[in-house]
Amino acid sequence: MTEIPGLAGLVAPLEAGQFFAEVLGKEPRRFPGEKGRFASLLPWPELDRVLRQHRLEFPRLRLARDGDVVPAHTYTEMVSTRRNGQVPRVLSAPFAEHLRAGATLVLDSVNELVDEVGELAGRLEHDLRERIQVNLYAGWGTTHGFDVHWDDHDAFIIQLSGRKRWRLHGVTRRSPLQRDVELPERPEGEPHDDFLLEDGDVLYLPRGHWHDVSAVGEESLHLTIGFNAATGVDLVAWLADQLRSDELFREDLPRFAGPDARAERAEALRGRLAELAAGDVVDRFLADRDAQAPAQTRVGLPWAATAELLPPDDDFEVRLLVPRAALADGEGTVALVGAGKRLVFAEAARPVLAALLGCAPQPFKVLVDAAPGVPAATVRALLGELVVQGLVARA
Repeated sequence: MTEIPGLAGLVAPLEAGQFFAEVLGKEPRRFPGEKGRFASLLPWPELDRVLRQHRLEFPRLRLARDGDVVPAHTYTEMVSTRRNGQVPRVLSAPFAEHLRAGATLVLDSVNELVDEVGELAGRLEHDLRERIQVNLYAGWGTTHGFDVHWDDHDAFIIQLSGRKRWRLHGVTRRSPLQRDVELPERPEGEPHDDFLLEDGDVLYLPRGHWHDVSAVGEESLHLTIGFNAATGVDLVAWLADQLRSDELFREDLPRFAGPDARAERAEALRGRLAELAAGDVVDRFLADRDAQAPAQTRVGLPWAATAELLPPDDDFEVRLLVPRAALADGEGTVALVGAGKRLVFAEAARPVLAALLGCAPQPFKVLVDAAPGVPAATVRALLGELVVQGLVARA
């Protein structure tokens, strides 16, 4: 069985707490690892299967060479189907020809296509408390796929196979945003770091750090795990949404009233804003951001489509589909909060819910053992309700 790492597995020998305190959002950091430790996440035959079995439209699947995107029509054709009109199909010969000529293969959101990578994304979303997207990059030649650039998200780069040359050029504008008032200036001079990322290595790269990546004349396969950390701008946007419930902010501004009326309204708005932004506003925002994060897609067929919801025997596993779910205490109750829902259960359900947090598969028997005194039928009924709500599925 493939061992799926979480954050601790990527940043070792640092502890996760050290990573958060010393590295996250501050500086790039390499984490060397044993060759082959990530090979089972996405081996080459699995990439072949994805290309063969999925309809991958541009730009989700694309090729890049020397800083330019290779026109998709040179390696795909549109095929007519009876029900879905025309769909793209990769043409093996020209596709491979571009790769032999030095093009880089890029496949976005590969976590939706490969189970092991999806599991990795779920564990990292649980640890980092942010939405995760995993893109794949494969190259063979000595050219670079993209020119010197910066990204508007943080990233972990996991080298699955081969090596890749990375050159880091530093930052020219700290904490740039996707929608910003100005763009970072292009860096001048030579890179401050130039290294080979080897099979089994991990690189953490904060947003805004200029870099370029080149193949070194051998196979290279890596994953880029991107995530956008919550910012003050996100908090203000969230506050603006909260204000829609307040009549004071829904009212028209007194554009045509006198200066005293406009000043009075401004003072009232400032006062209300100060109330909402007081105290633990950051904690409230982050908790709500987690609570609204969507569930992963996993149905759990065939049983989810039946009245039983789960297999009749006890030899099955389930998983929570909400990586950022949390438990909230009540008076004699416990609530599972996630995916925009708040489900309240008796306090006796706490051990079962706590065991589900983290999204790793959990055997039904282990969940029953976690709650001594609670009948197995009651645990099954609890899980069934979570299945109906789309928060749990058979693993």
